Amino acid sequence: MGSVRAEFLKLKRSSSWAVVVLLPLMAVITGVANTAVSGQELDGGWHAWWLRVVVFYGLFPLSAGVAALASLVWRVEHQGGNWNALMGRRVSSSQVVIGKFAVLAVLAAAMQAVLVVGFVLAGKLLFGLAGLPPARYFLISAVIVLACLPVAALQSGLSMLMRSFAAPVAAALVGASGGVLLLMAGLEAPAVVVPYGLVGRATQLGTGMFVDSGTITPGVLAVVAAAALVLTALVIGTATALLERRDVR
Repeated sequence: MGSVRAEFLKLKRSSSWAVVVLLPLMAVITGVANTAVSGQELDGGWHAWWLRVVVFYGLFPLSAGVAALASLVWRVEHQGGNWNALMGRRVSSSQVVIGKFAVLAVLAAAMQAVLVVGFVLAGKLLFGLAGLPPARYFLISAVIVLACLPVAALQSGLSMLMRSFAAPVAAALVGASGGVLLLMAGLEAPAVVVPYGLVGRATQLGTGMFVDSGTITPGVLAVVAAAALVLTALVIGTATALLERRDVR
């Protein structure tokens, strides 16, 4: 647990919080701009507003944001002699991997929280939507955070192996593109076993987009949750095994 605590202490000086705040707010701003340019009213209320903010955000920017956060979290380890110091620590490889992953999971959850707050404030203040969003959007947000876990684990592993900041982000964009293609082709089963496709599927819940029926069922939620947990465990296990084989530089 000391490794996990140390990683959270590093967050106090991290520039990761800029990504956590700015990326979801950009999604909200983009939705506002698109609505203004189109001149179309939000006749569907909160549902129409959710579609304009979350759909595209979940296909590309969300995965790219998690990838950028992973690169930032691992960046310090690739500078100077920090990698050798990391490899010389009296902690297991699993503790290092889980510590980095835990930080990314918290950052991904914070990013979704910022998105929801921005979504609600813009809906109320700019478009005068009545009441609060239906509870299902808060449920979907929780599922999105869960679906982000495999992406966080995978991107953490890539950033562990690559010293480059940009290369893992580029890999996330390629992976997200593949996930989008699977969803557009109606291949739900293959999509949910790919971390990036799983995130895209989670953000489409209740929207009726691509493979989504427009109805949130316990079965769909169970599939997304199970896939997220299994993929996360597999990726963390693989990353731990790879780190065990790494050495000082």
